[in-house]
Amino acid sequence: MIPKYRTQFNEEFSQEKYQKVNELIKEKTGYEAGFRISESPIFLSNEFWQKLDDASQSIISQIKKMSDEELSKAIPTNCNVPNDTKKPHFVAIDFGICQDENGNVIPQLIELQAFPSLFGFQKLFEEVITEVYPFLNELKNSLPNDEYIQKLKQVIVGNENPENVILLEIYPEKQKTAIDFVLTEQYLGIKTVCLTKIKKQGKKLFYESDGKLVSIHRIYNRVIFDELDKIEGLETEFDFREDIDVEWITHPNWFFKISKYILPKLKHEFVPKSYFLPDFPETEQLENFVLKPLFSFAGSGVNLNPTQEIINKIEDKEKYILQRKVTYAPLFEDINGEFSKAEIRLLFAWNSEEENPELLVNLVRMTKAAMVNVDFNKKDAIWIGSSMAFFEK
Repeated sequence: MIPKYRTQFNEEFSQEKYQKVNELIKEKTGYEAGFRISESPIFLSNEFWQKLDDASQSIISQIKKMSDEELSKAIPTNCNVPNDTKKPHFVAIDFGICQDENGNVIPQLIELQAFPSLFGFQKLFEEVITEVYPFLNELKNSLPNDEYIQKLKQVIVGNENPENVILLEIYPEKQKTAIDFVLTEQYLGIKTVCLTKIKKQGKKLFYESDGKLVSIHRIYNRVIFDELDKIEGLETEFDFREDIDVEWITHPNWFFKISKYILPKLKHEFVPKSYFLPDFPETEQLENFVLKPLFSFAGSGVNLNPTQEIINKIEDKEKYILQRKVTYAPLFEDINGEFSKAEIRLLFAWNSEEENPELLVNLVRMTKAAMVNVDFNKKDAIWIGSSMAFFEK
């Protein structure tokens, strides 16, 4: 897609340059990424961008029209957190890059979530990849670093002192995304704090810094709330469901409200048909659909080839959807003449004072496997892993 840039990148590529990208990332952060970084970005046409933009703006518009009552039905009773907000602070929309029956390249919605992603890392990755491959600067149309960081700061820190804002995660140093936490600290001046280290006094929360307690006014939340019950031996001083004096960025309830739960409610030519499992009509063929749990992360629990026997064994059917299968197109040629598939995640930040969220950056995941998850790839494959898209101007 944009053969000119694909040819140029492949001609300029070398393992030494790939190593340089990884070295620069470690040099600038002190960390290595806990996930595989693809050797290559992808290059997408302006025509494809228009399709992406049309689909994502339609989806956002439809979400805004959904009532709070309708969206709140998505929140499991045992996961409802007090002091909800009128809108989320982040929206991530994932599209598979596919082809229609006429060979036209089209996006197909895979899933979406009101949860932050690699806002810190993706900006650094763009900086590093363009440093190693300078010709990419002619395609770069993102915000300058200072402006980008300022917009993130407006959403996450707001008018608070950064000292009173934390990035919250469970055992952050063990997470694959730890490098993103480090960059968020650098960009915003906030601390990353483990859930187990939070102190609670009445309705107020604190963390310890240099031997003294610092009050927490805002939480940039990176904890997947419904995962907490699965962690053995977890001891904390406060429960998410408690009424506490803190502002959530973004509120945990939105993780459920904007999720696979709303896929059956969305309509657009680039949104594959989805059904809640109990509503799956007899007129549809099961082999044309993928079975997905409503609330899961990184592809866990997804069944690409569900059978009636598998479905019959599911007790909580209301917690699953069936989504029409999407075939990713092998469009991205590597240096060996083999092709990778990809999906693109559009990362929006939503300033509470603005009518609509703003697209800040994108994240691409490349694969040669059936699922777009690096864990499913062969160890010696190339052109796989985390990357980003550059669009023609």
